[in-house]
Amino acid sequence: MRIVHITAGAGGRLCGSCLHDNALVRSLRQAGRDAILVSAYVPTTTDEENVSESKVVLGGINVWLQQYIPLFRKTPAFLDRLFDLPVLVSWLSARTGNARPVDLGAITISSLKGEQGYQRKEVEKLATWLKEEIQPDVIHLSNVLLVGLAERLKEVTGAGIVTSLSGEDLFIEQLPRTDYELVRKLLRERSAHVDRFVALNEYFANFMSEYLSVSRSCIDVVHHGVDREGFSEHAPDLMARRESRPGTVVIGYLARVCQEKGLLQLIRAVSDVASRPGCGTIKLLAAGAEIPAENPYLQRCLQTANSCGLGDRFEWLGQIDRKRKIELLHSIDLFALPTQYAESKGISAIEALVAGVPVVAPKHGAFPELLDHGQAGLLHAPHDEKDLANTIFTLVADAQLSQLLGAHGHALASRRNSPLAMVSGHDAIYSQVCRRT
Repeated sequence: MRIVHITAGAGGRLCGSCLHDNALVRSLRQAGRDAILVSAYVPTTTDEENVSESKVVLGGINVWLQQYIPLFRKTPAFLDRLFDLPVLVSWLSARTGNARPVDLGAITISSLKGEQGYQRKEVEKLATWLKEEIQPDVIHLSNVLLVGLAERLKEVTGAGIVTSLSGEDLFIEQLPRTDYELVRKLLRERSAHVDRFVALNEYFANFMSEYLSVSRSCIDVVHHGVDREGFSEHAPDLMARRESRPGTVVIGYLARVCQEKGLLQLIRAVSDVASRPGCGTIKLLAAGAEIPAENPYLQRCLQTANSCGLGDRFEWLGQIDRKRKIELLHSIDLFALPTQYAESKGISAIEALVAGVPVVAPKHGAFPELLDHGQAGLLHAPHDEKDLANTIFTLVADAQLSQLLGAHGHALASRRNSPLAMVSGHDAIYSQVCRRT
């Protein structure tokens, strides 16, 4: 069985979808499956071995030109190939991170129309390449914003179509109101051509069933699998970790620096905790992807840390590689991710569990399930900085509780979030949708 996973590139920055897609295909290949990862629009970025093909389909420059300049909807293939040159696509990749949902309504609508949209030429090129050169049995689309491809790719290749559910609602809900209803309508129509959907947790499977008007029975749940290389095989002794630096507690954060992920709220909550008697020294160590468009938010975070007394006890590391990420997770006493929206993946929180660190997260989205309803970390009231501070204080003040939660999370993630479990879950889905004997 040949599996082709088509993933949307993220413009040179790390994102949860890119990390998951690369980890999935890498694990499938390590398990002996015939799987390839192909980037759409721009190359994909990951913090571990990148297994994606050098070819980029639905090249971002051609997609943009065909959307806004009618002449390019009829240009010959040799001219299109010039705009798909790696040097040009890489140039675009460095700039796509600044795109805002409010500016992307028209191109989202056209993409969802697939072979009927302005990018029909790109859809046909992709379908022909898959049929003649790849001959897939299963095509796995990385998110529902790619379902405009489903009908035509299935028709041309005969492959079964699987689509991941990956937090697309956050983007969709920020589209202009003039485009929003049509996008929702197209999503419901085009999702009918998908054979199976897969979500990373029960929460998002249930949510997207209603959002897409898709039967819940058509959605499978397969948890994200984390490569254990570099992580400790056994749960760490968090009490000994604290004793190695008496009077100091280190809190970790790992996510994109943007309003939705809640770094500013975390800084204010940590400042609150640090001002309480008997807390000693509280440090906040944070890292994640950053783009120019979000620099004002980062500057606001840095200014807030200085003005509320954290100063040099708050350190922003920027986008870090896998080695430094694991070092961060192995150096902290607890991990906090106070997302302002209902999280669909929570990959960095899963990685904290793999590192044996208790997690503080809001009681919404995937987090109650990820934290085993409070047994692998503590849940706080969403959008409530005071409750966030109180929840963090509970773990700062009780090293023994942190140890118990961290150990439970480590054992839970070892079972639930292994690459082998992720491969096994997808094997079952692919076998179900595969149309060839």
